[in-house]
Amino acid sequence: MNGAARGFTLIELLVVLAIMATLAMVALPLTQVAAQRSREDELKRALWQIRDAIDAYKAAADAGKIDKSADDSGYPPKLETLVEGVVDRSSPTGSRLYFLRRIPRDPLCDCPSRGDAQTWGKRSYASPPDAPAEGEDVYDVYSLADGAGLNGIDYRKW
Repeated sequence: MNGAARGFTLIELLVVLAIMATLAMVALPLTQVAAQRSREDELKRALWQIRDAIDAYKAAADAGKIDKSADDSGYPPKLETLVEGVVDRSSPTGSRLYFLRRIPRDPLCDCPSRGDAQTWGKRSYASPPDAPAEGEDVYDVYSLADGAGLNGIDYRKW
């Protein structure tokens, strides 16, 4: 037969489609895990940035660079203070101390109507560690997201 048609049979095409579907089913969970890992890494960085800024504020208060009364803990009264800055008492020109350029948003918060500071849970210095509650200052922050990370630890406990 000189005029025989060349090409793929229907069976060959179905086998190739079945193999591609199997590969797609394996790849989808991997991409979901990669996306979750990326959000968790972003959460770790945001928590580190805010906690580092809170610690820097406390160190400045303990060093006498920030006005505080005797009964103040030395921690910022609200997260926004870290961005707004405070007057540096040790500066003769009255310059301001800034601890963050902006408050990072909780990457796990699916709440576009909230401001960046409202995406975080806040713990005051006076609240116990097992029952964090807001108060007169911000001692620590935590994620308000439900669920656990890839490491098995609840996001609220990070």
